[in-house]
Amino acid sequence: MTAPIPRDIPDLPPIPGHVVLPPTVVPARAVLIPARRRLVAVFRGLIAALAVTGVTIELLADGSPTTALSHFTIQSGILLALVMLASARCAWSAHHPLPGALTGAALFYVVAASLVHHVLLTHASSPFAAPDGTGTAWQTAATHILHTALPVAAALDWLLLTPSGHLHLRHAPVWLLYPLAYLAFSLARGELLLPGSQDRYLYPFLDVDQHGYKIVLGNALLVGLALYALAVLLVALDHIRPDPLRRPR
Repeated sequence: MTAPIPRDIPDLPPIPGHVVLPPTVVPARAVLIPARRRLVAVFRGLIAALAVTGVTIELLADGSPTTALSHFTIQSGILLALVMLASARCAWSAHHPLPGALTGAALFYVVAASLVHHVLLTHASSPFAAPDGTGTAWQTAATHILHTALPVAAALDWLLLTPSGHLHLRHAPVWLLYPLAYLAFSLARGELLLPGSQDRYLYPFLDVDQHGYKIVLGNALLVGLALYALAVLLVALDHIRPDPLRRPR
């Protein structure tokens, strides 16, 4: 048997002092449920398909797929395709978006490859410009896809379909780790290949045979400073551009 419940419950003694709960910060993503954005998912899927198309054409048109995969442009295109596919899945399934540092890095790398191509490798005033008319028609098509169409499409997705304010200055030096690793890879690859090998150095401003290590490292330093300025510019633009997902009140 259980004891009967008393009719009169004695008052509990008061707790001395006031209990103040510590303030807590709840992130918005824990409260707001993301909505399905199927048109955004389709657009990002098309960007991924564009990147895959450009990379595939370059791999098939190039005499050596291994050499093609060694180019910074091809690697950044593959990274962008993977990021866009993951972002498309998040938008289609109403999942939380990818971290801004990851999507910003993918955009940064394809834009950096595009600027190096247009400013250093094809501009008439550049000392590293290649002669006109080099490459087959398929390689020309891949060049336009990877260096022009793809960066423009990725920039439009970032400006019009990606929430703003998620990039920070601390991301800029982290993004430069990959170009720095690529520089080490490019120089090591050139040392391992035999002198006189075709495409021993994939970029003319990194050609040690022609310029020597002193000039090549100077070129790399100038390119690195320009890339850091580009990264800082992207961060600044991310904080001044309007948020496309914020509904007007």
